[in-house]
Amino acid sequence: MTHVRAGVERSIRNAAANNRKHIFLAVISSLFLILSFPPFNLEILVWFAFVPLLFAIEDKRPIRAFLIAYLAGIIFFLGTIWWLVHVTLPGMVMVVLYEALFFAAFGLFIVHGPRSTVHGLFVIPCAWVTLEWLRSVGPFGFGWALLGYSQYLTLPVIQIADMTGIWGISFLIIFVNVGIYKVIKALKAGAAFSDKRVYVASLAMTLVVFGALRYGYFRLNNIFTGEALKVAVVQGNIPQKEKWDMQFRDSILDKYERLTRQAALMEPDIIVWPETAVPGLIGEAGFRERVSALAKSVNAPLLAGAMREEDGYYYNSALLFSADGRVAAHYDKIHLVPFGEYVPFKRLFAFAEKFAPRPIGDFTGGITPTIFSLDLRRSSADGGVIKKLYKKVKFSALICFEDVFPDLVRGFVREGAGLLINITNDAWFLKTAAPYQHAQASVFRAVETRTNVVRAANTGLSCFIDQKGRITERIESDGADIFVEGCRTREIILSRTNTFYARFGDLFAYICVLAMLISLISTRLFNLIIQPD
Repeated sequence: MTHVRAGVERSIRNAAANNRKHIFLAVISSLFLILSFPPFNLEILVWFAFVPLLFAIEDKRPIRAFLIAYLAGIIFFLGTIWWLVHVTLPGMVMVVLYEALFFAAFGLFIVHGPRSTVHGLFVIPCAWVTLEWLRSVGPFGFGWALLGYSQYLTLPVIQIADMTGIWGISFLIIFVNVGIYKVIKALKAGAAFSDKRVYVASLAMTLVVFGALRYGYFRLNNIFTGEALKVAVVQGNIPQKEKWDMQFRDSILDKYERLTRQAALMEPDIIVWPETAVPGLIGEAGFRERVSALAKSVNAPLLAGAMREEDGYYYNSALLFSADGRVAAHYDKIHLVPFGEYVPFKRLFAFAEKFAPRPIGDFTGGITPTIFSLDLRRSSADGGVIKKLYKKVKFSALICFEDVFPDLVRGFVREGAGLLINITNDAWFLKTAAPYQHAQASVFRAVETRTNVVRAANTGLSCFIDQKGRITERIESDGADIFVEGCRTREIILSRTNTFYARFGDLFAYICVLAMLISLISTRLFNLIIQPD
């Protein structure tokens, strides 16, 4: 009896030790992932961050794999989007718990998925891409901190996005992680020189990564030619607590007028204000007249973010004031922030109002993309005769987090936009990594469509991103680029490049979804044949 009790106690101790080991591995993976994103930007870590997690969930029962991966997801999202707490603590907790479910689903796929090395090398990354794509679409889509975004500063790696979208970089990262895991597993089994898995995994990693980098350097050597356009962006740096306070209305507009006149000294072709820079409805308190008079006085088109009302509906909009003061066109934000600007499925989620720290907006979403048209005036000398030339530039505005949705942005480019302008207000999140994580998305939208992206943010990050994903210039003061005021003007080169991604969109993601489904079905059928019930 004593021996039996000792054996049971030993088994319990071993199980507890194994549990601690697996939890430790999951935590290590999460920490590596967190450090791969802003503000740390140790992007090299992501290339092996999943290896500990893969070892933690190997050969586990589904429920254990689910929980271990779920824990890793919770820690990761807590470490990356914790700044949502500045808007709502309950909302932040709900988002973290929801987003972490996609990590948990990945863990389930690992234990139910393919066992062979070659099969797993390609299908496991497909599963991850499928899950990232799923969490990025629909009314609750929140494509933040996608794995590929960690590489936004590694330009050679991200150039394949013009074919695969962001999904190709996420695939590549998981592909390398799985390859490293397979090699280490073979080495641990003492099969380094006899098991072909080592050679297959090593060769596959080398070829795929080399091919991606070769394509990346090829694209980085491309020279883009086209029409030169001088764009000025204004960063007002208005604290969120003052933004909608009526007593600050005049001082806010005074600041924007001052910065706009300063920007106009550089004779830009267009001046851009951030999202909802106008501190109220554009049709009230003389706001429209004041902005119109400003555009006319500086003799430059002005794109201003403002709220507007029409027929009892409220819109988060971007309005283009022409150089003569007219409102030439406007765009109404299509993808609204759920539980921020509106309540989706209002009857079902009416209770959300009770947990909101401030009233949830009642905005109406726009229906179609707006392609703004900008008239450029140029002069050229021909035989001593000065000729005036008139050209049109087409561009689109992306409001707030609309740049996080690749297919939405692609739609603007397909409609003819030759420039993308993201106007946003990230003041809600104070001095955190949120503005930099947001800018990651803009970098990829530029590469995917080979279109310049100009960002105008209330408190930053306001910057210029070229077709290769380079952040070429930003508004900064004394080494700081968020929560500073200022303006910046830069001449950019517009070029029309019809990329594979612009034409076919998320085709790579769809292929990954199909590959994952086929793998699950074939694996299940194989198990039924080999081990029938």
